[in-house]
Amino acid sequence: MTAPLLTSLAAPGGDRADALTVGGRSLSREELLGAAGAVAARIAGAPVVAVRASATPETVVAVVGALLAGVPVVPVPPDSGPAERDHILRDSGAALLLAGEAAVAAEAGEAPVETVRVELAERAAWSKPEPDPESAAFILYTSGTTGAPKGALISRRAVAADLDALAEAWAWTADDTLVHGLPLFHVHGLVLGVLGALRVGSRLVHTGKPTPAAYAAAGGSLYFGVPTVWNRVVRDPDAARALSGARLLVSGSAPLPAPVFRDLERLTGRRPVERYGMTETLITVSTRADGERRPGSVGRPVAGIRTRIAAEEGAEIGELQLTGPTLFDGYLGRPEATAGSYTEDGWFRTGDIAAIEPDGFHRIVGRASIDMIKSGGYRIGAGEVENALLDHPAVQEAAVIGAPHDDLGQQIVAYVVADGIGEQELIDFVAARLSVHKRPRKVRFLDALPRNAMGKPQKKLLPPA
Repeated sequence: MTAPLLTSLAAPGGDRADALTVGGRSLSREELLGAAGAVAARIAGAPVVAVRASATPETVVAVVGALLAGVPVVPVPPDSGPAERDHILRDSGAALLLAGEAAVAAEAGEAPVETVRVELAERAAWSKPEPDPESAAFILYTSGTTGAPKGALISRRAVAADLDALAEAWAWTADDTLVHGLPLFHVHGLVLGVLGALRVGSRLVHTGKPTPAAYAAAGGSLYFGVPTVWNRVVRDPDAARALSGARLLVSGSAPLPAPVFRDLERLTGRRPVERYGMTETLITVSTRADGERRPGSVGRPVAGIRTRIAAEEGAEIGELQLTGPTLFDGYLGRPEATAGSYTEDGWFRTGDIAAIEPDGFHRIVGRASIDMIKSGGYRIGAGEVENALLDHPAVQEAAVIGAPHDDLGQQIVAYVVADGIGEQELIDFVAARLSVHKRPRKVRFLDALPRNAMGKPQKKLLPPA
């Protein structure tokens, strides 16, 4: 049986002044719980609260305070524009917006709800019982292919089950020091990167920004990063070598290019752990601390998760579907969207295209909506072509799409950031490594790929093919 979400926060003994460090400011667990208790006392009874999720200790205090009080938390990206922010606040039904001092000044008179300042120096004891595990811990907003962002309801039970499964897979204990610099409004940075450390009792160092120098200086045993972060790390060999004392380097939120995987291993002596998940499911598949780690593979399902592939007859790849205790409870106020995300027999439809190897290892090929290319009767995963392009030493970044074509249905178009190489040379390079029908028909050269805050390429923002 999964222990309540916050049980371990008040675990006796082992406290240290720098148990939690965010952007250079540190709190002990006692200070964190005291300040969070003050937040809980102020907001108790609210239906929902939003948190302006900047990378600050105030964000952590606000989130923990809301969880203590049993009030669902809505993280708001600190760089969100007024339209996005107001949609999230109104759609979620947030009664308050919690923020640190600087953010309160920025939001004053702008947000459609009252903004409340979080004070690290405030203290209040909170001794009320743990809220119902089935109640919502978070409302996390996620953008789909159309329409405004939807709020995914994530229960306390789901968060606890996922963190315990990951602690088991990664051998994550109170003896670890977790280091990352990821945004605190996503599953990766907030749920895994803050609540995970608090639940297992490990020390947490949030570097503010995920720079190679900051990672190298942190002295962690466990590091979280997205592919963009790891790509920058391997381009700074001295910083990469400084991570050789770490126990585990974890990559997620997007596929890790095989060349970056190999460079991390060469420079640090550590093969990175890759994992897979979504806002709606949390983290469901991962390679393990004590198991094999392969470039391009996210491993096997974590404890409690079952997966399957829905593929057309004769196809090796298809939509990944899954079930288990980490799944969300639906989209807030959108019953039709919730129903549409499940199969008739109750499995969640991820919308991601994957393959499962005979030994159970999973490969994620891409999104069904944009990364499954149907060209000349073949079904081709964009991710496979992207990895082939990235194997060329001149290519720094690559994104592949299927563009309409009168004869083929779709043709493969590659967008690359590269130096000193031409279109035909890259086409031939891919054709020599993959089946010829998987080669790009066109290559566009860019100065940089458009990316979001988590480093994922935004293919919808690519110029016309």
